[in-house]
Amino acid sequence: MKSKVEVKTVKEKTTDDLKRELMNAADIDTYIKENQALFVDKTVIELLGELYQRKSVPQAALAKQAGMSEVYVHQVFSGRRTPSRDRLLCLCIGLEATLEETQRLLKQAIYAQLYPANKRDAIIHGIIHRTSLSAINDKLFAEGEKTLF
Repeated sequence: MKSKVEVKTVKEKTTDDLKRELMNAADIDTYIKENQALFVDKTVIELLGELYQRKSVPQAALAKQAGMSEVYVHQVFSGRRTPSRDRLLCLCIGLEATLEETQRLLKQAIYAQLYPANKRDAIIHGIIHRTSLSAINDKLFAEGEKTLF
């Protein structure tokens, strides 16, 4: 029973908690052992697939909400296409991903995470407020920023 409590505690750590632990760790082996359950060992496609399954939105509806063709969405989920940063953001918006889920996907894809000091990224904060993709694009356009599609 004690190990289940320990695993739960590990899963509740934030990225900041992990950074602090890593910086203060006496040795890397202990840090790795204590945090093994938190390490990302999934591909972007696997993470997207899990998010898609949790949201249980039909692929056609996702394509529409993400401003993409159904064929493109199918190709992404089958691993035949790799979405660009903007396309990945569109998928996150279409899936109504949380900011944390979006940041995790961006990071795993080795794309820059959303950075609030960047005007374009700040406008994309609509992810937090469940703003539609078209409304986000309208605001980006109005502010002279590149739209997501």
